[in-house]
Amino acid sequence: MKRIFLSLLALSLAQGAFAETVKKPEIDKLAIAEQAKVSPSFPAFLAEAAKAYPKLKASVAAYEKMTPLAGDDLINIARLLGLYNRLHNQQAVISAIEAMVALPTVRSDSIPPYESKPMIDFGLLVEAMAKNFDLQYRNVDNRIFEVTLPGKGREEFGILTHADVVPVTPEEWVLEDGTRLDPFKLTRVGGYLYGRGTIDDKGSVAAVLYAMKAVKESRLPVERTIRLMIETTEETGGDGMKYYRDKTSLPEYNIVLDSKYPAVVAEKGSGALKAFFPVEAANDKRTIITAMAGAAAANTIPQIATASLKGSDLAQTLAKLNAAKTAFVTKYESGGGKFAIDIVKGADSVQVKVTGTSAHGSRPEEGVNPLPRLTLFLQEAGVAFADNHYAKAVKYLNDLFGTGYLGDRMGVGYKDGFMGALTMSPNFIAERDGKLEVTANVRMPRGNTPEKLTQVITGKINAWAAVNKAKVDIDYQQGNWMARDPKGAWLATLLNIFGDTTGLEAKPVPTAGSTTAKLMPNAINFGPAMPGKKYTAHNANEFKEVADLDTDMQMFTEMLVRIGNLKQMQ
Repeated sequence: MKRIFLSLLALSLAQGAFAETVKKPEIDKLAIAEQAKVSPSFPAFLAEAAKAYPKLKASVAAYEKMTPLAGDDLINIARLLGLYNRLHNQQAVISAIEAMVALPTVRSDSIPPYESKPMIDFGLLVEAMAKNFDLQYRNVDNRIFEVTLPGKGREEFGILTHADVVPVTPEEWVLEDGTRLDPFKLTRVGGYLYGRGTIDDKGSVAAVLYAMKAVKESRLPVERTIRLMIETTEETGGDGMKYYRDKTSLPEYNIVLDSKYPAVVAEKGSGALKAFFPVEAANDKRTIITAMAGAAAANTIPQIATASLKGSDLAQTLAKLNAAKTAFVTKYESGGGKFAIDIVKGADSVQVKVTGTSAHGSRPEEGVNPLPRLTLFLQEAGVAFADNHYAKAVKYLNDLFGTGYLGDRMGVGYKDGFMGALTMSPNFIAERDGKLEVTANVRMPRGNTPEKLTQVITGKINAWAAVNKAKVDIDYQQGNWMARDPKGAWLATLLNIFGDTTGLEAKPVPTAGSTTAKLMPNAINFGPAMPGKKYTAHNANEFKEVADLDTDMQMFTEMLVRIGNLKQMQ
């Protein structure tokens, strides 16, 4: 358990072996110089770089001969090509992201993704870019959009991204200054690009396509064929990749651009714990909960949760809610994050809205979930609600989840030393088909199996239902965790690229996120989320920082060249 998949000492030695390569301080100075005096071409840019740093002269001379590069020469030219791409193609990449964000590639309940017009249009957009960049394109039945840069040899490696995005709740997309955003329109505010998919994962799609373009135009020899696979169902289980695997052999080694840096070698298993309460009529002589809403998707911590109340005693209910509000917020903000409660009386109803902080479902610690705070407030305000499916769901959430997300209330919490803790976050609630569905997003680390965890959690819920005389149907689908041991050159290369480019610590890390890497052989994630920053995927007001996009462009380009020319991957 203490051994983290590989020798960090060996990796650090590998990263430190390149004494004559340009690193972050020199990269930053070259970027400033290039912005002041724009080079007309990549060779001209190399010539200026060699003047600024004489140690680059040998590398530039080797590139000019168009011979296969190796060692420091390969690293320097690949790194400088990344810098050149970033400085010359930034606006083009942003424009591509804008076109991609405008396509609402959200999975519909009525139309499969491969028949969805926005998804089909996304494929056409990628096809046009590929042809314009002189790259090969293949559409695998609208499940995978494939772009290929042929190498000189027989080997290939895969790059995996995805085109689909999670649903939005439009009213949540409001900036702190009151500016309303359209989730499917790219909006730049200072150094931030707002829009659904900007960081998950359309930003990566655009950045890696331009990285492939830069490599193609540089005429740098690349031994391995580079196969980019753009998946269409990553957010909803990976049906597209499963279909593709049956039709096409996968590359033996794969890099996924859908998580975080420096390099992800372990992922928790993602699960959806659904509890269904049959719809029940209630006595309207007491206050009735008639509707509730949370996140638009179960793998999202919502920004807002709401409840609608009706009944003959609304005046008394309103008074109790207002009287309890301030003390409740004060009590539960302590150590739990800020949230707000708004209570509005309508003609024949009362609306209760709790506003928290949205986050990715895999990172509940980065958000403040308003749904459990809403249900707890309704319970602690002292209102005697009529017994119906909503009242039962409120008690279920309060008894088995509370405002925490570590499974402690249910008694199932545990933690792995590398991958972190189990998380269980109730995010979604909706009434449909005669049932009220309450879904918690579960992220399971190493130390358990899907079968055992399912058995234990199902038993806890059934025991609660028996005590509370509640009929509850459970549908719990739990994915397994993944841990890779990618020893050797390709991981060391990725870590070297990240460390030298950013100046940050470069070591393998785990993630609570669950990506299509689990469906691929020898797959690890490389970006795009930066260490120490909130990951805004699945959030209201999702954004990508322009500075981080620049870093992606630079590192993806270097990655393609260096991984494409490794003598051995392991």
